[in-house]
Amino acid sequence: MRNPSPGRTGRPRSAAADAAILAATRDALVELGWSKLTMGDVSARAGVAKTTLYRRWAGKNELVVDAVAELFDALELPDRGSLEADIENVVLQFAALLRRPEARTALMAVVAESTRDEALRDRIRSAIVDRQKRLVVLGRERAQARGELPYEEDASLAGRTTDLIFDVIAGTVVHRALVSSEPVDELWVATFTALLMYGLRGPAAA
Repeated sequence: MRNPSPGRTGRPRSAAADAAILAATRDALVELGWSKLTMGDVSARAGVAKTTLYRRWAGKNELVVDAVAELFDALELPDRGSLEADIENVVLQFAALLRRPEARTALMAVVAESTRDEALRDRIRSAIVDRQKRLVVLGRERAQARGELPYEEDASLAGRTTDLIFDVIAGTVVHRALVSSEPVDELWVATFTALLMYGLRGPAAA
């Protein structure tokens, strides 16, 4: 589980309590929606005092983003032997995550609210987006070590490439699963991955 937002000093934090609070936050969000969700609702569901929440999180925005981030931190990129297989595996994991009601509701809620709240948008970027780019970095490093992709000497260019790959994968899967409500099944994932691989390798290597 990721480390929640820095809170006020006090008694040592309990990982079990943090996990219960984040789970309660997701449950409350599914039932109540963003506008009706309060710190009091979460504290009651988690069986902790409201002051406990405020020692850990400054407010609802921080709490909900951390509750969403915890789900995404469970995504992994096991070595499947090829870049294509690695991409297919992580996309299927991502799709399975988005099928979970608490993940769908929480993600859509924070994204919708972030269109009106710049601070929340920045927090989503740092706690979720930037953290999950680790998967792209790892996948590219493996592919480069296998000789599937060329190394990039320019660190700035490598960073921009990582950003673009993340945006393409995350944006496409979220749009299909949550906006279009179309299945992200193995056939679709294989087709999407083939298209992505063409872009990564270029027509000369296809």
